Amino acid sequence: MLVAGALIMVLPFVFSVVTALKTPRQFATAPPLTLPDPATAENLLTLFTPQYQFWTPIAVTAQVVVVMVIGQMVSSVLAAYAFATLRFPGRDALFWVYVSTLMIPAVVTIIPLYVMMSEAGLRNSFAGLVVPLMFGSPYAIFLLRENFRSTPAEILDAARIDGAGPIRRLVSVVLPMNKPILATLLIITVVTHWNNFMWPSIIAPASEWRVITVATAALQSQYDGNWTLVMAATTVALAPLIVLFLVFQNQITRSIGITGVR
Repeated sequence: MLVAGALIMVLPFVFSVVTALKTPRQFATAPPLTLPDPATAENLLTLFTPQYQFWTPIAVTAQVVVVMVIGQMVSSVLAAYAFATLRFPGRDALFWVYVSTLMIPAVVTIIPLYVMMSEAGLRNSFAGLVVPLMFGSPYAIFLLRENFRSTPAEILDAARIDGAGPIRRLVSVVLPMNKPILATLLIITVVTHWNNFMWPSIIAPASEWRVITVATAALQSQYDGNWTLVMAATTVALAPLIVLFLVFQNQITRSIGITGVR
């Protein structure tokens, strides 16, 4: 069953790569999963010609992801640490009210966010892409809080006796003991914002601020769908995520195992 499930998950990626290496004529005349004969890199090279300039969406997306990762990781870690270890009035009530916002569909907030960003003059700008989403998410804070709470109190007490303040305990004790879950959250954040489509397509449709998902969608139109070129763009978009997963797969496995034991 696991092998069958893996094959079902892998087939779309295989289809993307195989199609990217075909000519439009091969794609139109041969069955979808047949191997390209001969394989060609023409579609991949075409993406980076002056006509399409696919370097621009890649650069914009990379910048967005870097800002999102820094903003969300820092703010989520600080908030989760406060909710997990610090004592202040209304801590638990505030936490659950914040986490309950997970039940609000993202599409509900799109129009208010768009109006706010437009009135602030941030439409078709880099700030408009990142400002509404760059701070801690309820999911990230919930995930980190549950892991931070499992840090042995004896170790934190020992650090406090040695004179370590809250920030020093966070940096020297809590974060090193929770590296696997931090790596997992890092990958989730990167994948989420690398693949984000709805908000960028609304707030920054101009060509100079298109992210990679919006640029890929723009390669097809209602009457002309160059699917080999679209699949080439999809393959280019997938490559960094696959590399990222291969680099951090051990940490992901460890975080799942640790969470299961807890």
